[in-house]
Amino acid sequence: MKYLVTIGERRIEVEIAGEGVRVDGTPVTAHLGRIPGTPAVRLVLDDVPVELAVEGRTADQWQLVAAGTVHEVEVVDERTAHIRSLAGGSGVQAAGGSVKAPMPGLVVRVLVEVGATVEKGQGLVVLEAMKMENELRAPADGIVTALHATTGAAVDKGAVLVELGPPA
Repeated sequence: MKYLVTIGERRIEVEIAGEGVRVDGTPVTAHLGRIPGTPAVRLVLDDVPVELAVEGRTADQWQLVAAGTVHEVEVVDERTAHIRSLAGGSGVQAAGGSVKAPMPGLVVRVLVEVGATVEKGQGLVVLEAMKMENELRAPADGIVTALHATTGAAVDKGAVLVELGPPA
């Protein structure tokens, strides 16, 4: 199975077939395992270990913490990536969408307002969860059509915080 992984502006193709893993066409040795007694996992790529904690997750968006830094990671399978390319980009660009709370938490700051034009990766809402602040970012270019997040509000996992429409 092939996956397209996007971390910031970097796109990586990962292919997993049986016991083999290829990253951008290059074979690598990969091992993934839980770290006992913690919610973290250890990923070892070509003998280089990295400890990761999942801070939040939506359908194909992950918030991973490595070495104290939060990384926004998108993982889509090859079929989904192809469908998105035919539709002219991500689901937000093609048909509008929403940004949901990846975990329960407290809204610390709202960084946008209704009617604002946002770019992919731009911060929308800062959510505090597990004593860490997590900036939720726009998954694609668009316009804020509705805002359901208010500073100081407690939100549940999956709560819609910001609704985005296609860019003008």
